[in-house]
Amino acid sequence: MDIENSNRFLTAFNRIDHRLRDIIGAKDFMPFYRLIDQAKKKDVLVRKYEDDLRTYADLRNAIVHHRTSLEYVIAEPHIDVVERIEYIEETLAKPKLVGQMFRKKVLAFQETDSLKQVLKVIRRRKYTQFPVYDKDQFKGLVTTVGITNWLATVMVGNQIPKEVPTLHDILLHEKNRVNYKFVSRYITIYDAEDIFKQGVERGSRFEALLITEHGKPHQKLIGIVTPLDIVKVD
Repeated sequence: MDIENSNRFLTAFNRIDHRLRDIIGAKDFMPFYRLIDQAKKKDVLVRKYEDDLRTYADLRNAIVHHRTSLEYVIAEPHIDVVERIEYIEETLAKPKLVGQMFRKKVLAFQETDSLKQVLKVIRRRKYTQFPVYDKDQFKGLVTTVGITNWLATVMVGNQIPKEVPTLHDILLHEKNRVNYKFVSRYITIYDAEDIFKQGVERGSRFEALLITEHGKPHQKLIGIVTPLDIVKVD
């Protein structure tokens, strides 16, 4: 029997075992299931792939404990399983960072800028989130929802006011004023996904994650992540 699949599977499994030990700083032997229990508290990727890892632990036991010779194994993994565990091992070892995936020049505005400038960008580029500053100080995130809220508030009958507001005025109509979070460019895209999920669970949905070197608001904005961006990432 060709045992290449089982050997590839065991190699990836052992590397995952070492990775889990590194995550929790384990020095002594610990069963794989306990490694998962401890590591998932510290690493979002372990939580993401927990069910897969537990299934692979059962398969690993079947391969190792029932192997009667180097040429014979009772459970030979299907190639799809092998490729899946190798993908998980690679992802755990080198997770993609938001600074790698979403670093780009961000279009930001001053709070004294006119809404008219933002509307032109919406029409041309279809953007929906706009960081707003007072010189170098971050003031908030204007969104298309906030613009709609402002419009609904100031309309008199069917009439739209002729006076065009500044972005400072629009910020006052953002229903959730803290609709953003600053993050370091070194967090993984899976951590970013988890931040969005936690926001929804807590009833404070984030419209965007703003990327700086170390996640500090006073640092230069070097990228932005939206919920839609995360959905598009495998």
